Amino acid sequence: MSDIFSSFHPLVNMLFFLFAILFTMFFTHPVCLFISFLCAFTYSVCLKGKKALRFNAVFILPMLLVTALLNPAFNHEGATILTYLPDGNPLTLESIAYGAAAALMLAAVVSWFSCFNEIMTTDKIVYLSGRAIPALSLILSMSLRLVPRFIEQIKTVSAAQKCIGRDPSSGSVFTRARRGLMIMSILVTWALENAIETADSMKGRGYGLPGRTAFSIFRFDKRDRAALIFFLITGAYIIAGSFAGGLYFRYFPTIASRGVSPYAISLFAAYASLCAAPVAIKIYNISLT
Repeated sequence: MSDIFSSFHPLVNMLFFLFAILFTMFFTHPVCLFISFLCAFTYSVCLKGKKALRFNAVFILPMLLVTALLNPAFNHEGATILTYLPDGNPLTLESIAYGAAAALMLAAVVSWFSCFNEIMTTDKIVYLSGRAIPALSLILSMSLRLVPRFIEQIKTVSAAQKCIGRDPSSGSVFTRARRGLMIMSILVTWALENAIETADSMKGRGYGLPGRTAFSIFRFDKRDRAALIFFLITGAYIIAGSFAGGLYFRYFPTIASRGVSPYAISLFAAYASLCAAPVAIKIYNISLT
């Protein structure tokens, strides 16, 4: 499914996911976790449609329930005892709340990473790392493209071997094993030769030399500048609010927070606006068209 946020500059995409994932991991306030999970779930559905719904129903929901139930079974901290388990350990309100928060955090992080994999393609990651660490960028690019090219090559080699009567799917066990090893040997040789040729080719083109220019399809325009400024200001405000205690929340030994105040509400609004930005951009673009 097409997504307007994916057409933004890779720097903007990376900054958003950096904020979204790190904030989800470090801010354990239940309001923040709920906002993050809701926005991540919504954005994943916008990106992948029914595929995301199936993934959430088959993987995210069971993982959320299991995590929420396992924590109170093994974590017995907390001052508010609700009852006692059959083994004699207490079941506390704090452990249940912390288990629910941990489950929500895990589900939100997994959902954000699924969105990250859809938006941050290989060319975007290589573009961001190419100027700072060109050698690592080249290795990363070669590694990411190795698996799909390896799968494509194994189909080609298997078809060629089948044409000359060396199909590993027929014959005795020893014959099939020998033919399979032959195909693997051909593939490993091909991969090594291809890596050497790529390295020599890049070296011959002056890859990584100081002052060398590089072609890029990404252009930083006014739209990207506005989004980058928005994310930086919003992220800085949330971080400053966290250090000021506006997002303070504890689960042990008793559940406590700073309460609901206009300042806390402003932090929650900023957090929601940041996490919901990709979906809001998509809705705004649809309304214009």
